[in-house]
Amino acid sequence: MTPSRRVVLAAMAGGLLAGCAGQDKTRGGGAVSSGPPSPAATTAQGKPASGPTGGSPTRTLSVTRSEIVARYGRMAPHSWGFEAPGVVHALPGGHSGIALTFDACGGPGGSGYDSALIDFLRKREVPATLFINSRWIDANPALFRRLAAEPLFEIANHGTRHRPLSVTGRSAYGIPGTRSAGEVYDEITGNRAKLTHLLGAPPRFFRSGTAFCDDVAARIVTDLGERFTSFSVNGDGGATFTPHQVHSAVASARGGDIVICHMNHPRGGTAQGIAAAVPRLLADGHSFVRLSDALH
Repeated sequence: MTPSRRVVLAAMAGGLLAGCAGQDKTRGGGAVSSGPPSPAATTAQGKPASGPTGGSPTRTLSVTRSEIVARYGRMAPHSWGFEAPGVVHALPGGHSGIALTFDACGGPGGSGYDSALIDFLRKREVPATLFINSRWIDANPALFRRLAAEPLFEIANHGTRHRPLSVTGRSAYGIPGTRSAGEVYDEITGNRAKLTHLLGAPPRFFRSGTAFCDDVAARIVTDLGERFTSFSVNGDGGATFTPHQVHSAVASARGGDIVICHMNHPRGGTAQGIAAAVPRLLADGHSFVRLSDALH
């Protein structure tokens, strides 16, 4: 991925921190309150669920926390950022669709709901993948149930506590990352367990808080049966962009791009920018897909 195709997040003065805000500012680098218990065995979703009673898993992964710690606990990472091996940044070569993805990050300041954005997508019948954090679900249970029941949208895993995915505790935009292979497991599987219970099938895609990860953590995501999904177009700068900036960024998308925006900041410029960019892209002959429509 080239910087010209994506506004580099490191130059955004904490853009993703604003968009995926809500980390506990009192926690520092220490432990935070735990999410739902991690399952001893997890399952990989064969097909996306169309609603709360979606399809059954097609295969079972018996990967426990202790096995992940034994496998990766002493590995030293060699990368940090958005480019770890195995991370998906774009749809497969030759795919003509554009994948709109929206993060809902949860926590203090991050549990809002951009109803104007979602209503626009419904009205124009534009499919999207929603990366939802465990804390956002807890704050918006009724909204979550409605979104999960709509075939237009698919639900993906945005982590339990919205932490950058590290095995050494590296931080991104002031948000402390997970500090070990065990904490990586917890960050993935806490919300995975919640989503599996609510959807009837586990999520297929994962994005960490801030989208940062190291190469060891990315391998753990794969071992747990999910695909770490990044982006090729930064659509709203962590919900800090003006409507004009969102429009300009999203309208630059081309076939095969994965666009990242946010659905948890209704006062931001995302809804207006998306509402301006989508008709232009449709008029230019582009189409929109959920991640599962293109990534098999």
